[in-house]
Amino acid sequence: MSNQDAPLVIIGTGLAAYNLAREWRKRDSSTPLIMLTQDSGRSYSKPMLSTAFSKDKTAEGLTMADAGKMAEQLSATIHTFVSVDAIDTHKRVLSFDGTQLNYRDLVIAAGSETINLPIENTAQSKTFAVNDLEQFAEFQEAAKTAQRILIIGGGLIGCEYANDLLTTGAKISLVELQPTLLSNLCHEAIGNALVSQFTEEGIDLHLSTAVTAIREDKDGVVATLNNGTELAADIVLSAVGVRARTQLARQSGLACERGIQVDRELRSSVKHVYALGDCAEVDGHLLYYVMPLMQCVRALAQTLSGTPTAVSYPAMPVTIKTSRFPIVTNPPDTTPETPVHWQVEHVEGGVKALAYNVSGALIGFSLGGSSISEKASLAKSLPKVMA
Repeated sequence: MSNQDAPLVIIGTGLAAYNLAREWRKRDSSTPLIMLTQDSGRSYSKPMLSTAFSKDKTAEGLTMADAGKMAEQLSATIHTFVSVDAIDTHKRVLSFDGTQLNYRDLVIAAGSETINLPIENTAQSKTFAVNDLEQFAEFQEAAKTAQRILIIGGGLIGCEYANDLLTTGAKISLVELQPTLLSNLCHEAIGNALVSQFTEEGIDLHLSTAVTAIREDKDGVVATLNNGTELAADIVLSAVGVRARTQLARQSGLACERGIQVDRELRSSVKHVYALGDCAEVDGHLLYYVMPLMQCVRALAQTLSGTPTAVSYPAMPVTIKTSRFPIVTNPPDTTPETPVHWQVEHVEGGVKALAYNVSGALIGFSLGGSSISEKASLAKSLPKVMA
């Protein structure tokens, strides 16, 4: 088989991979499509994982279609529970589980992986991180009987899970290294407002502290903090962040920094190889959110169909699913050489923080509570991330 007659191959079956396959199939119904995944290949919405407890959803309930149904919908062959061992980018051949496969074009949509805390932990069986459906199922099963849950990390995922897990009736403790919550995404006024709300809801917050060790204790765990405090819990949820999954790309000679480096047409440093989703650093931007992912999906589907298309990013506010104090934020894209002036206003039931540059132009915002109603009007005034 010549490479030109070979299939489009997509590594991954997550949100990016399946949405790309759908968009591309609208334009190309004849080229063979092969998808490879390390997991079950079930189709689901990853952002729904951190609201599943309050919506009484199991992993099965979150599943929209299994791999068999997705293969039928996409006229694709989907290989589940397989690992890609190597990619020969010169011959356009990859190998997985002893099988060699030619590709016309290859899309790496390998997603992200959770960051492991570099601490002593003798309670690994009671420590969880959730970054996919299988991991969620394991955590949910453990949470069924947990009366005390410790969350490590007060960023987006940690805060969303703290908000969601309150519905279980368990005692929730949260440890965050920074002095407030969501410090990497929001103005501190928003983070402080969420701190007040969570405290009122009964969440035990430990700010400006870090977990230094976790040990198994009777039926649960004990976490030691850097201030000497010891916290007892039944299970631990580590939510300290994710990083792009780049190991295969690096081994295959693709240029990588924080993620797999691609241009605005999602082309990697090697011909006929593209990257998409959480693993892709697009023209210097590495954004773990659905909106930029979908912008890339639509552009890449056209490129793979023969119409090279550069992706553009509009302003893309991030909705943080903390229903007890909802938040929408669009952090300003700045450098140390571009100072930001913030205007903060506390209103009835909400907080509004607006970021301006030295010319007085709006370049970002953080909205909390009742102020999220201004999201649409403010977003219209923001500059594009990539024009």
